[in-house]
Amino acid sequence: MGEKDYSRWMPVKAGVNNAGRHASFKERDVFWTSIGENVGFEEDGKGPMFRRPVLVVKKFNDWLFWGVPLSTTRNRGRHYHEVTVKGRPSVALLSQAGVWDSARLANKTGMVGQEEFDALKRKLAELLLGQSC
Repeated sequence: MGEKDYSRWMPVKAGVNNAGRHASFKERDVFWTSIGENVGFEEDGKGPMFRRPVLVVKKFNDWLFWGVPLSTTRNRGRHYHEVTVKGRPSVALLSQAGVWDSARLANKTGMVGQEEFDALKRKLAELLLGQSC
């Protein structure tokens, strides 16, 4: 793993925080989200705004949610779960799930179907809690 240059991310992060914009969202939504330049093996965003699609798994309130970053790389295994967004396959990076502020949300790109979403939640519960739902 090479060194990262956080000097490009910091002004973007400040802009996202200071814009005072909070997108309206609900569970199952997928948004391009400014997740940033992160530490070590944590998933990074891409492009000038450090964005990646993120699936909203749990809405806590109008400002905070628990989400899972998505990828088009076809990874398999217990830390990944395939979903479809607007007819296109994506892979949820379950081990990268985290809490995000709605200020990071840029634009909605789609929604995951209810059955796929329920299956993803079951897999997350098994992974995180070691129990079946």
